[in-house]
Amino acid sequence: MATEIRVPTLGESVSEATVGTWFKKVGDAIKADEPLVELETDKVTIEVPAPAAGTLSEIVAQAGETVGLGALLGQIAEGAGAAAAAPAAAEKKLEPVAAAPAAAARPATAAAPQTSTSMPPAPAAAKLIAENSLSADQIDGSGKRGQVLKGDVLAAVAKGISAPAAAEPAQVQARAPAPAEDAAREERVKMTRLRQTIARRLKDAQNTAAMLTTYNEVDMSAVMSLRSKYKDIFEKKHGVKLGFMGFFTKAVTHALKELPAVNAEIDGTEIIYKNFCHVGVAVGTDKGLVVPVVRDADQMSIAEIEKEIGRLGKAARDGALSMADMQGGTFTISNGGVYGSLMSSPILNAPQSGILGMHKIQDRPVAIGGQVVIRPMMYLALSYDHRIVDGKEAVTFLVRVKESLEDPERLVLDL
Repeated sequence: MATEIRVPTLGESVSEATVGTWFKKVGDAIKADEPLVELETDKVTIEVPAPAAGTLSEIVAQAGETVGLGALLGQIAEGAGAAAAAPAAAEKKLEPVAAAPAAAARPATAAAPQTSTSMPPAPAAAKLIAENSLSADQIDGSGKRGQVLKGDVLAAVAKGISAPAAAEPAQVQARAPAPAEDAAREERVKMTRLRQTIARRLKDAQNTAAMLTTYNEVDMSAVMSLRSKYKDIFEKKHGVKLGFMGFFTKAVTHALKELPAVNAEIDGTEIIYKNFCHVGVAVGTDKGLVVPVVRDADQMSIAEIEKEIGRLGKAARDGALSMADMQGGTFTISNGGVYGSLMSSPILNAPQSGILGMHKIQDRPVAIGGQVVIRPMMYLALSYDHRIVDGKEAVTFLVRVKESLEDPERLVLDL
């Protein structure tokens, strides 16, 4: 009896995924709960475990295919000999065909190209065919009964198959052909599903929101002094390093309480005010930018925030973030300073109405009490949706964050 491998529940608002790497091939022995295949969604990468022990007898969904919830990915046969039996049975079925006269085999071979186009391409493949202005007739299908799959289209594009003459103007309009000497040194790589989603969401945010950015600067002397004084004791007691993100997250939650519009979102003709602070922390990974969420950050201490950020950061780098870790954020903090950025204008993480950009701490001359002194300064940038947040609210929010960081005792005393 075969056990089916199906697409698991992927999380809220996620209805499909792209099949990534299969860790096993047909005929391999499998242990229960052993990772079998990687699924890439719009938000995270998920490993699908084996529902039972046995032998991988069939892979239905190939790498590169788009699959929906509950879709069949493959099958596991009972026992180690099951996979060997399947090819043997298939071989027996093929014997009459092999024994047929050569004359009969020739028409079958000639008819093969037509068979490959008798079925419509898979939905994901059809979309790619349209995007690349190709025709299904140009592509050899590897699916059942010759169906063209997503992987077939990707392979065809990689081989440089060009669009039919009628579609050529559209293709030229998308990208002018590169000179031959340059084309040979170019590398064309398919965007991952996560990267496509990042690109789409960022552009949607720019197209939808009335986005504006306001700037300020903060003297980090007090935070740095406090951190230097207590970092060893803090790490010994809490088992986590005292960084800057705990202070910034706490400062943000204080400001959000005072200015709830920055923590709200627009839904049609209504404004939804959030009476909680789920703060997203942007993390750069090898696969792209992800924003795990520190839930109820307003109810946490600085130590609790640092622990949760540490957990989420490690999970992000290991590709182990869950869907729950990624959902429900009401405001986002992006720290470009870790990469050396001195100033930037962050893009909103829709449907949120605000995102705070942190930057590099740099010693700069500033005037204090009529004297020019050198202080560790950081530029702050708040991008906000002007449809819901007025300029006065945005500027006040940033000033409150600045005040909390320049006098961190306010964070402890909840002022």
